[in-house]
Amino acid sequence: MEFRRITALPPYALGIIDGLKKQARWAGEDVVDLAFGNPDIPSPALAVDKLAEAARNPRNHRYSLSRGLPKLREALADLYLRQFEVTLDPETEVINTIGAKEGFSHLMWTLLQPGDAALVPSPSYPIHIYGPLFAGADVREMPLGDSEADFFEILVERYEYSWPKPRVIVLSFPTTRPPPVSTSTSCRRWSTSPGSARWWWCTTSPTPIWVSTGTAPSILQAEGAKEVAVELYSMTKSFSMAGWRVAFMAGNPEMVAALAKLKSYLDYGTFQPIQIAATVTMNEASEYPSQVRDIYQARRDCLCDGLARIGWPVERPQATMFVWAPIPEAYQEKGSVEFASDLVTGANVATSPGVGFGPGGDGHVRFALIENEQRITQAVRNLRRALTKL
Repeated sequence: MEFRRITALPPYALGIIDGLKKQARWAGEDVVDLAFGNPDIPSPALAVDKLAEAARNPRNHRYSLSRGLPKLREALADLYLRQFEVTLDPETEVINTIGAKEGFSHLMWTLLQPGDAALVPSPSYPIHIYGPLFAGADVREMPLGDSEADFFEILVERYEYSWPKPRVIVLSFPTTRPPPVSTSTSCRRWSTSPGSARWWWCTTSPTPIWVSTGTAPSILQAEGAKEVAVELYSMTKSFSMAGWRVAFMAGNPEMVAALAKLKSYLDYGTFQPIQIAATVTMNEASEYPSQVRDIYQARRDCLCDGLARIGWPVERPQATMFVWAPIPEAYQEKGSVEFASDLVTGANVATSPGVGFGPGGDGHVRFALIENEQRITQAVRNLRRALTKL
């Protein structure tokens, strides 16, 4: 039977590694899973308690609002004011989404159609590539480069020499690999470039944790950004609420209204007790992201120091809960899927193949910092024994 939109999809690279991991565990092996970025840090106790309380109230069992409860949108606006000094109108400039992937992919439906184009960083989170493709658009990849200046020049060049001119430019703070350090100054530069035609920026902050300096920037800090940009903010990593599927799109009111219109046909919003719990969490547990950041920073240092000791030095990321590692020179003849597969079968360590994040990611693997420091140390010992060419 022929299906639409999914026939040309390649095998999900992480699914290959997940299958090997399951086989190894069925055989009794102890696999250290650093592949899928699924946080192991518990959600705030406050969120869990409020969820249980709200779920016991039968009035909260009804359909909710696809845009999100007013108090929830107000809480996000307050968070942006505290964290970024950005003022948002919760009525017209904020909408709740069922996770960042849902919000992003459905936004692409409102902005793109066959014949349109989108500029997407390479490597990138898979949804940034496939969201525009599902909308029928052409995707133009932008290599991240080695610095912020490199990336900006590449972005402008790709925009100016593309035809048709891209209608959407996608950015992510941070990216899946060590990103160029981004600041509100660079956001200002990006939001006023690269051309005179009308285009839309869509930035995502799936991991609003800036390990070294406190927090990732928001493009909405740039003057005039709301005229062309929206940002997706997720509670997944910062508040360790992955399974709750609570995210927001904020910024340009036209795009917020467009997504709200589409969602009114597609869903009735997140379960209301989840929205209530998320509201209380943003208002009363604002220190939680800092606690989470400190845990990830310790894990990052443990992994990077360990890899350096065994002869596999990698760049120490300034942001994200991931470590992006080039395949060691002695093993570079292998693609990222083969190398990552060998790490599962030979070292009992699961990582994500870089090619799963676009062609620009091949030649790399990604470590997710989702195990404690003891388990990470164990993974490094396993890698030292298995990677005999180092």
